[in-house]
Amino acid sequence: MALAQSDLEQLEQFIKANLSQWLAEQSLGKPPVVYEIELRERMVRVEEELKHQRELMREGFAQMDRRFEQVEKRLDQMEKRLDQVDKHLGLIDKRLDQMDKRFEQVDKRFEQVDKRFEQVESRFEQVDRRFDEMLRRHDRHFLWLVGFIATSAGLVIAAMRFM
Repeated sequence: MALAQSDLEQLEQFIKANLSQWLAEQSLGKPPVVYEIELRERMVRVEEELKHQRELMREGFAQMDRRFEQVEKRLDQMEKRLDQVDKHLGLIDKRLDQMDKRFEQVDKRFEQVDKRFEQVESRFEQVDRRFDEMLRRHDRHFLWLVGFIATSAGLVIAAMRFM
């Protein structure tokens, strides 16, 4: 059921003539002047809302900038504190190095004292040997003396008997 060209043209004219009325009845369309005014009002409202959104964004960015500046100040303060701590730790390291040197000196002194004690100990050992030697010599002399006295006493007694 093909339509002829003339039928299509009549149908087109009928639709064009009645379309605005049908849309108005369905409230899908409005007269062009009212519709244009409403569109302009909407555009103005959208532009105002966009302007308001832009201002809100600028305020938000300004607040973020202030917050970043505060954070940066805090970071600077922390960096200064860390520098102070580093300096303090450097001083502590120097003190510890000085203490290490002092302990090394004390260790050397103890080693010297140990050497002196070893020397004194060897001297005491020498003195002990001398005393042992002297005791042996005295023991020998005492035995000789006792032997001499006993022999002399025996000779005196023998001489007194013969006499």
